[in-house]
Amino acid sequence: MSAAGFLEKLLDGAEVVWKPLGDIAQYSTTRIGSDQLNEPNYVGVDNLLQNRAGRADSNYVPTSGNLTEFKEGDVLIGNIRPYLRKIWHADRRGGTNGDVLVVHPTDSVLNSRYLFQVLSDENFFEYNIQHSKGAKMPRGSKPHILQYLVPIPCPDDPEKSLAIQREIVRMLDSFTELTTELTTELTQRKKQYNHYREQLLNYEGKDVEHLPMGDERVGTFTRGGSLQKKDFTESGVGCIHYGQIYTHYGTYSHTTKSFVSEEFAKKARMANPGDLVIATTSENDEDVCKAVAWLGDEDIAVSSDACFYSHNLNPKFVAYFFQTEQFQKQKRVYITGAKVRRVNADSLAKILIPFPSAEEQERVVNILDKFDTLTTSLTEGLPREIELREKQYAYYRDQLLSFPKPDAEAA
Repeated sequence: MSAAGFLEKLLDGAEVVWKPLGDIAQYSTTRIGSDQLNEPNYVGVDNLLQNRAGRADSNYVPTSGNLTEFKEGDVLIGNIRPYLRKIWHADRRGGTNGDVLVVHPTDSVLNSRYLFQVLSDENFFEYNIQHSKGAKMPRGSKPHILQYLVPIPCPDDPEKSLAIQREIVRMLDSFTELTTELTTELTQRKKQYNHYREQLLNYEGKDVEHLPMGDERVGTFTRGGSLQKKDFTESGVGCIHYGQIYTHYGTYSHTTKSFVSEEFAKKARMANPGDLVIATTSENDEDVCKAVAWLGDEDIAVSSDACFYSHNLNPKFVAYFFQTEQFQKQKRVYITGAKVRRVNADSLAKILIPFPSAEEQERVVNILDKFDTLTTSLTEGLPREIELREKQYAYYRDQLLSFPKPDAEAA
């Protein structure tokens, strides 16, 4: 039987009433002291996981003040971009901050896990994004979220209503369980990957020279040229600006390429095949210089919010070095700016990089490439498996939550 047929049989003609979220739930109104919080029960947007995979222990716990309390059965929703699609059904008591909304069911005819499944739907996320407010870091609108319509089957018969909700939850949870397991495994693999990357690129105490990245034996940083909207064209010479660089090591994406005229390209700063392009600006310190792209076999114009690095090293070795804590620690010394944080090319040239033999560089790259494929590839490895399970789950969720719409919305 199809999921749609299963839902029809489950309802058996029962009425479905669509209620505003604010009629059946409310935001948490209680507070919890920071002295009651620890890594497992403090939740911020950073330790909420994607794909409804729950939460990870937090690396940061507030040490003073009172925070919003959540209890077992509450639904926590990341409410600041780019975290508007993070959601968790709480299995414990704890606390959170203003970047996370805590929705607490108030109607006895509402199964909290059912509410979580409804709010996990893409329709809710799109609704939340549509009504979000703010320029640089938009937030979901709390009043509009409470107006979101939630389908409640036969609300006048609480026992039957809850039985229907439980059965829908049972089916959907069977699909999400595997996704959660895979996501948890991916999180562990990423930790393992980060550990080995730090170890493999740490040559302290070894017979390996550390040189400034701008040393003539190593390489040269060049800031990109000034580009304005009017300079872009529909075709011509490829051009990279900040938004088109991956946030982890990768080859430049040709699917999002911008272009400038050949005449302008001659005046702009040009990176050559094999160079690395580094995003030197961001809204926060952690992401400055984390976006690194390796150019393939063509010349590329580079905008001023990035720089390119011409070097005598294995390009992947350098790109992986940019992800290490030894690079990040040195980089933080040179960060400037208030709202927009940046590091200039002259400062990057002062950062020390290990300079092992070409054979050693290749050995390190080969090991890290395997980890990178496993943790980031959308065509193989765990991300691919998670993507397939997500599509399967989304299909059944759409079918099982496809209740008859209210007349006004159907029209």
